[in-house]
Amino acid sequence: QVQLVESGGGLVQAGGSLRLSCVASGRTLSGNAMGWFRQAPGKEREFVANINWSGGKTYYGDAVKGRFTISRDNAKNSVFLQMNSLKPEDTAVYYCAASLSREFVRPRDSPYWGQGTQVTVSS
Repeated sequence: QVQLVESGGGLVQAGGSLRLSCVASGRTLSGNAMGWFRQAPGKEREFVANINWSGGKTYYGDAVKGRFTISRDNAKNSVFLQMNSLKPEDTAVYYCAASLSREFVRPRDSPYWGQGTQVTVSS
């Protein structure tokens, strides 16, 4: 059974940085696209970032382009999200996901999800 465990969330002031980590166990995900989504209270889940199986292709939601960077370490079965220049509107629970696809993480074909980590950005 695949488990994804996120860490690194917390409280940070606007303009600060956080680095989220997601470690997978149960099977290797080196052949799977992985990504991050977030959900703020009262809002729908939002795509944040996607990285393909090799790490050679990355995609970002418009709200985070230029501020967030996704990366992965297949040897450690892990994916990371470096978040810089954080804004209060980045406040949300951040979820790691792994897809059955090698290229894209889409909720409809991503069976593996973490429990989420809270990120709170104060103004």
